[in-house]
Amino acid sequence: HQIRLSLININNDLDYRESNLANSRILGSDLAQKNLSIGGSLKSKWNPVFSTHLHAYHTKYDLTSRSIYESSGQTLEQKNLVDENALKVHTFWNVGTPFLWENGYQFTETSITNQTSVSQPPFESMAKGVVQSHALYSQLRYQSPNKRLLAQTGMRLNYYKNRDSLATFDKFLAEPRLNLSYEIVKDLTVEALGEFKSQATHQIVDLEQNFLGVEKRRWILSNEKDLPIITSKQGSLGISYDHNKLYTGLTGFYKKVNGVSISTQGFENEYQFNGEIGEYDVRGVEVLLNAKTEITSAWLSYTYNENTYEYDALDPNRFPNNFDVRHDVTFGGIVTMDSFKLAFGINYRTGKPYTQPDGESPLNTSLFPTRINYQPPNSSRLPEYFRADASALYDFKLSDGINAKVGLSVLNFTNRKNILDTYYRLTDDNQIETIETVSLGLTPNFSFRVGF
Repeated sequence: HQIRLSLININNDLDYRESNLANSRILGSDLAQKNLSIGGSLKSKWNPVFSTHLHAYHTKYDLTSRSIYESSGQTLEQKNLVDENALKVHTFWNVGTPFLWENGYQFTETSITNQTSVSQPPFESMAKGVVQSHALYSQLRYQSPNKRLLAQTGMRLNYYKNRDSLATFDKFLAEPRLNLSYEIVKDLTVEALGEFKSQATHQIVDLEQNFLGVEKRRWILSNEKDLPIITSKQGSLGISYDHNKLYTGLTGFYKKVNGVSISTQGFENEYQFNGEIGEYDVRGVEVLLNAKTEITSAWLSYTYNENTYEYDALDPNRFPNNFDVRHDVTFGGIVTMDSFKLAFGINYRTGKPYTQPDGESPLNTSLFPTRINYQPPNSSRLPEYFRADASALYDFKLSDGINAKVGLSVLNFTNRKNILDTYYRLTDDNQIETIETVSLGLTPNFSFRVGF
C-alpha cells in the first residue's frame, strides 16, 4: 500500500490606483485570487494480478475583483467562486498475458457561484449552479508477445445532472477511445489515436478593459440552454523513428469541438456581446526532431495549424479562430556538465487573428450609443512573435543529507516587444482608440531551493 497526500494554497493580490488631478477623483482596480487544493491517494497491490488506485480531492477557487470607471464614476464588483469535490476508483487486472484490463468509476461535483454588483445604476445579481457527473469506464490493453503491437481500446460513459432548480437537465454521453501503436521495422513505429471528450464547465470572457486586462475569465456551468455541454472528437496519425539518441516524429491531427459559445472565446469586435452557439475544427501537422549526446540534448519542432470557427447565425459563418496560429517553431537545448546545467530556447510563431475597424465607414452613428463598424471577423493578423530565453542551474550540497539548487534565468533576453493582442474602443468623444497588449521585456528570475 502506498499513501500520498498533497496540499497547495496560492493567494494573488493586485491593487492599482490612479488620481485625476483635474477633479481629484481616484479610480483604479483591485483583484484578489485564492486557490486551495487538497488531495490524497491510496495505491494498493492485492496480489500479483490485481491492484487498485483510490484518489480523492477538494479544490476551491475564489476570485474577487472591483473596478472604478472615470467617465461615470461607476463601480463594478464581481465574484467568482468554484468548489469541486471528486472521488475516483481505478482497478488494474492482469487477466492473463498479454492482456491488462482497467476499470473505474469517477464522481465529480462542481459548484460555481457568480455575483455582480454595479453602483450606477444600482444593480445586483447572484447565480449559483451545481453539476454532478458520474462516469464508468473500462479499457482493455493488449501487447503482442514480440512487443511490436500495442493496442488499447475503451469506453467512458458519462452521466451529467444539474441540480440548479432553474435549469435542470440530465444527459448521458458515451466516449469511445482507441490507441494503436505498431513497430513496422526496428525503431520505426506508426501510431493512431482517437477519442471523444466532454466538459460541463466554461470560462466566460469579460471585456479587455475590465480589471486592467489581467483577469477576464470567470467560470460558469453548462445549463444545456445558452451554454451546452462541450463535446469534442479528435484523432491523430503519426510515424516516428527512435534509434540510439536520435528521435524524429511526424504527426497529423484533427479535432472538432461542438457547443462553443461566443461568450467563452474572447471576441473583441461586434460579436463580443453575442451568445451564439457554434463549433470549431483544428487540423494540422507537427514535426519533432530530438538529438542527444552524453552532455547535450537539442530539439526542434514545427507545427502547422488551421483553426476555424463555424457559426451558422453569423455572416460569414466560417472564419479564423481567435487562437489560429498557422506556423509555430520552437528550438531548444540543454547542456549538462556535472552539477551545472545550461538551457536555452527560441520560439517563433506567426501572429494570431484580430479584427480592425472598417476603413471606409468606421463608426455607426445611427445607433445609440455609437458603435464601431468592423471589417470581416479575424481578417487581420498581428505581427509575428519571437522570444529567446536562457537559464542556468547549479546543484550542490549544504551538508550531509541536505541538497540545494541555485538558478538564474532570463526571459526574452533580446528585449523584443511582442504584441499579444490588439482591440479597439470608443473614447467619450467617439474617437476610436487602439489598445495593444504587449509582452514582458527582458525579465530575469532567481531561485534557490533546498531539499532534505
